[in-house]
Amino acid sequence: MLIPGENGHSLLPWDLPLWQPDYAIFFGALYSVLLVLGIGLALVFARAIKDAKADSHHEH
Repeated sequence: MLIPGENGHSLLPWDLPLWQPDYAIFFGALYSVLLVLGIGLALVFARAIKDAKADSHHEH
């Protein structure tokens, strides 16, 4: 249940005691891993697009 004024669209659960060290470590590690995976995926897509554009110029 939301407190009046809260929107509920948060990446963190509202009912967890996030000030406790074990929760902070878990969510810190979770979001760090997700960030690294997201950056890696973005780099892979950027490289694929760059290679596809380079290959299309060599065919003409």
